[in-house]
Amino acid sequence: MRDDDFLAERFESHRARLRVMAQRMLGSVAEADDAVQEAWVRFSRADARQAENLAGWLTTVVGRVCLDMLRSRRSRGEQSLETEAEAAVPVTVPGPEQDVLLADSVGSALLVVLDTLTPAERLAFVLHDLFAVSFDEVAGIIGKSPAAARQLASRARRRVRGAEATDTDPARRRELVDAFLAAAREGDFDGLLEVLDPDVVVRTEAGVTTGALAVAKGAATYSRHMVGVPVPALVEGRTGIALLREGRVWRTLAFTFVHDRIAVIDITTDPDAAARSDVTLL
Repeated sequence: MRDDDFLAERFESHRARLRVMAQRMLGSVAEADDAVQEAWVRFSRADARQAENLAGWLTTVVGRVCLDMLRSRRSRGEQSLETEAEAAVPVTVPGPEQDVLLADSVGSALLVVLDTLTPAERLAFVLHDLFAVSFDEVAGIIGKSPAAARQLASRARRRVRGAEATDTDPARRRELVDAFLAAAREGDFDGLLEVLDPDVVVRTEAGVTTGALAVAKGAATYSRHMVGVPVPALVEGRTGIALLREGRVWRTLAFTFVHDRIAVIDITTDPDAAARSDVTLL
């Protein structure tokens, strides 16, 4: 057997697993195929034939490729967890049976919630909880300590366990948006915390803000300098807010709800992009 054929055969024996893993990490079949193909290119060029644990080597390569792809979607400022992991409040660790049920049941809810996570949180959860990759290996892929990798996965796991993003009825969603808007206008910090999920994520073209304290502070500050008239609206089918300026949609905020709290706020700050959005004023 030729050397090239031998390498291809070894890689093909892992392709299906790598493809499924990449699909979970990226949420896209096309991107997963691209990630696996990139892994093959790196494998064919690297001196990986002597690797004692080829499955682990390929997992690391695909994980890093996926991490780069996720980060390239949008610039995300991730807070260091090195000190947080040391001081984190312990959480109940589920048994193997609960972990299996979680991995089998997340389905479409998982896809919704994974999009609310930072790239590192997403990889830590998918690799460890769904594919049993050790935290030592995860840490090497995402460039953090094992303790920080464990904390990232824990944050993601808590969000997934409460991941019924449609469990808030439309009337209640409108109430939460109205309450958010009123609290932001008044600079009511406590009022904002009441409607925000503790791990709320705000995403804009410029980056990501996470955590209720940071988001509430930002919302209260922004409202004092807000230009435009905020109006409750459906933004691309999601309950949200449209900021109108001279009768034109200037900015949009689209909300995702988890367990009766605002868990994700997607903000479009570019006026042209906001004007092209599907917006229905309420």
